[in-house]
This record gives sequence, structure tokens and C-alpha cells, in this order.
Amino acid sequence: MTTPQPYSSSGAPAQRDNYNVLAIVGFIASFFVSIVGIVLGFVALSQIKRTGEKGRGLALAAVIIGFVAIALTVLFTILFVVAAANIDPSTYSS
Repeated sequence: MTTPQPYSSSGAPAQRDNYNVLAIVGFIASFFVSIVGIVLGFVALSQIKRTGEKGRGLALAAVIIGFVAIALTVLFTILFVVAAANIDPSTYSS
């Protein structure tokens, strides 16, 4: 009885037909909790490289969307603080 080989004849990991679950969860999480999406995306990329599963695009999207969401949050926070600091309080006194 022979054991199945995890690698193809070319030496690359054999590609599987199923998607990496962490890639899917990371993609969805990146829309709600960016940090979780980024972490799960990087973990999924590592697993996909090792196992040959599908889902590399989802994992990359999770990382990219997560970083973009964090950058936009920082940008809008800075703009809000600058706008709030430039309000003249004398215009609102009675």
C-alpha cells in the first residue's frame, strides 16, 4: 500500500480543490474588524503556500482591505481633530 504524496512530480505542493477557511473568514472580517482581517489574511497566505489550497486572492484581499480601512480610519480621525481644533468657540456663545 502506497501513501499519497503531498507534492507533485515537479516538487511544488499539490493543489487542492477546497478553499482555505481562514482566507474566507479573513476576507469577511476585514470589513468589520480590520486588524483581525489582516492577521487572518497573513496566516491564510502562509497556510496556502504550504498546503496548496485555493483562496490566495481572498487572503490578499483581506490584507489589502484591512490596511486600507486602517489608513482611512487614521486619515479621517486626523481630519476630524484638525477640523474640531479650528472651530471658533466665540461663534457659539450667546
